[in-house]
Amino acid sequence: MFSRLTRPQALAVCALPVVALLATAAFAPLPFSVAQPGLTADVLGENKGDPVITISGAPTRDTTGELRMTTIEATSPDTDVTLGEVIDAWFRTDKAVMPRDSVYPSGRSTQEIEKYNTEQMQESQDAATEAALNYLDLNDKNIKVTLKLADVGGPSAGLLFSLGVIDKLNGAGAGADLTGGRTIAGTGTIDAAGKVGAVGGVSLKTQAAKRDGATVFLVPKDECSDAKSELPKGLRLIPVTTLKGAVDALEALESGKGSVPSC
Repeated sequence: MFSRLTRPQALAVCALPVVALLATAAFAPLPFSVAQPGLTADVLGENKGDPVITISGAPTRDTTGELRMTTIEATSPDTDVTLGEVIDAWFRTDKAVMPRDSVYPSGRSTQEIEKYNTEQMQESQDAATEAALNYLDLNDKNIKVTLKLADVGGPSAGLLFSLGVIDKLNGAGAGADLTGGRTIAGTGTIDAAGKVGAVGGVSLKTQAAKRDGATVFLVPKDECSDAKSELPKGLRLIPVTTLKGAVDALEALESGKGSVPSC
């Protein structure tokens, strides 16, 4: 024999599995990483007591201003991210929820990922050096460029490394600095031919740049919309696709002559 449930009782019974499911989801690990603005570093200066760029075999120049590479900080690949953390980050402008596979290579251990990021950074540094020397038509094998940036991995500092090498060797010509004395920040991969590639977390990197005093941000052109989405007030975006384009834009900005592209 069955008894009939009242409407409130029926709703309560039906709600129990939903509540249980939500409670389980709130504490279950999800395949996401939560990212936030990370450190920035002036490639024209020092990082942890060591020059970021060291050049031998060619005369270098003193520089003013800063060229700051930018990063994001993301939860580590072995950190469990819960639904509550995802919801919290979703409604904040200083955090972003990203698929874990877009931040870290899938199917690798933390140690393997650290090794991979280190290799990516080294390849980026090699390409950045080659791109800068090619731009300056300096193929002298006696020129040695050493790039050193502690605790940073990945290829997204390539563009800023190249600009730093160019500024130290040549500047903007006629004794001028590429920075024009400003604090310039940016991001972007680079290949040996000087092509600038897209990265990730651009809206977070603009926040890191503004926090650390930048007034100009160089962004891969394809990521203009992402950069504009949470753009801090007072930070000017300059889209770039090539190393030459980035140098031309900075020279125009410094001299006040010629056009400076915008997003």
